[in-house]
Amino acid sequence: QVQLVESGGGLVQPGGSLRLSCAASGLTFSLYRMNWYRQAPGKARELVAGISSAGSSPNYADSVKGRFTISRDNSKNTVYLQMNSLKAEDTAVYYCNAQRAVVKIENYWGQGTQVTVSS
Repeated sequence: QVQLVESGGGLVQPGGSLRLSCAASGLTFSLYRMNWYRQAPGKARELVAGISSAGSSPNYADSVKGRFTISRDNSKNTVYLQMNSLKAEDTAVYYCNAQRAVVKIENYWGQGTQVTVSS
């Protein structure tokens, strides 16, 4: 079955950096668009960044542009989210998402990793 396993979350001070990783298995990774979402307490889940199956055309939420970078390594079935200049408002559970729409819409989710930005 499809598994997406996030890692790299934790506690960091404002202005610090973290790198999230999401390792995928059970699917042909190179065929899927990969996204990072986040959900803060009491708020809806929001799209943070996405990248095409080939690793081109990354897109970002306005709130993270210039601070976060999404990348992928199709040889390792892994997508990354480099987060710099972290702010308290970046505190959330971050989820990895694999997406494909050919004959049917496919959406797979990881279990999430907590990122807490606090002094």
